[in-house]
Amino acid sequence: MLTVSKDRVLLTTITGSLPRPHWFVANLQGRPFSIAMTDIAFREQYTDAVAAYLSDQVRAGLDLLTDGDARCDCDVGGRSWFAYATERLYGLEGHHVGRGRTASSRDKVAGDIMFEVLETRVLPNVRGGVRRGPLEYARVWKVAQRLTRKPVKFGAISGQMIATGVHDEHYGSRRDLVMALAEAMNEELVELADAGCPVIQVEEPAIHGMVGVDDKEVTGEFLVEAFNREVRGLRGKAEVWCHTCWGNPAAQRTETTRRFYKHALRYFDELDVDVVTFEAADNGGDEIESFAKGLGADKKIAIGVVSHRTLQVERPEAVASLIRRALQFMPPERLIVSTDCGFGRQGMSRLHAFYKMVALVRGTNIVRQELGLPPADILAADPKGALIG
Repeated sequence: MLTVSKDRVLLTTITGSLPRPHWFVANLQGRPFSIAMTDIAFREQYTDAVAAYLSDQVRAGLDLLTDGDARCDCDVGGRSWFAYATERLYGLEGHHVGRGRTASSRDKVAGDIMFEVLETRVLPNVRGGVRRGPLEYARVWKVAQRLTRKPVKFGAISGQMIATGVHDEHYGSRRDLVMALAEAMNEELVELADAGCPVIQVEEPAIHGMVGVDDKEVTGEFLVEAFNREVRGLRGKAEVWCHTCWGNPAAQRTETTRRFYKHALRYFDELDVDVVTFEAADNGGDEIESFAKGLGADKKIAIGVVSHRTLQVERPEAVASLIRRALQFMPPERLIVSTDCGFGRQGMSRLHAFYKMVALVRGTNIVRQELGLPPADILAADPKGALIG
């Protein structure tokens, strides 16, 4: 059900995560969020960080905000994107030192940055039936939403992606594990929707990473079934997004050779979602036409117009060019403007992330004015606020 993006042309947003302020040094360290929020140091740092994230996005002129994934601990290579969920699901215990199952072609040998990233990807063992634990997504979202009148999107890892990282000692069947995780996550997401969250983003189904590469045990059809089980009942209550990209651990691609979405698009078209997001900036937008043709008109498409892997801040003209390219293949009311992925907690500085968001909106404003639409107000680009000049 379209809510925030309904009747909105060229709505702007980011994927989710933002770099941590240097003073935000407290971590959850496996605690339930509600317990951590009784710790005055954590509560102050967390709440102030979320307020700073929201302020930066408002000053950049974004339409749909996120909480910067502030709940995720500051650890190596974004481990806590996995760990926030795995540390709070029943049936997962202890820790397993080893590699998760991935379809990545990236070399993972000493001397490669991904080797070090995966050395720290220490996640639990599955030792019993997976059940929902103290994820508290609704509580996390409310902390952000009560700080702004603008809508706040909540995004989180998909159950099938969790299955690629944990070590199964219970099910003996990857399909059974994936479906159990989907059911547990669905309970949490339904509560989040019931709390009033307007946009729920389920991140990185394994579809595009596995189809045609590692789909002997779990097929594309099964992954669609599992994803739709995870989001069952949500579209009647919230706008549902599916985020996809080609990786973000330590701001790295998970591939050494170029991979394409084209083989997975027919499966994305079967997902029970309102919006699908695609990485487009990092590859120059050369797959945008296939996105528009591969997905039915009932789905909106969000394209990344700034990269999360480079520190070079995109020029607004380059952002506008990507948007114009997309508009060759889809009407403006179907297009959402976003980032390729999250900016991470340590991949770049807050300064870089902020000006990438500003560039995103400045570029979108160029196209809005060409279409006769009102531009967004970008406080950061108002010359009256400049300290020099």
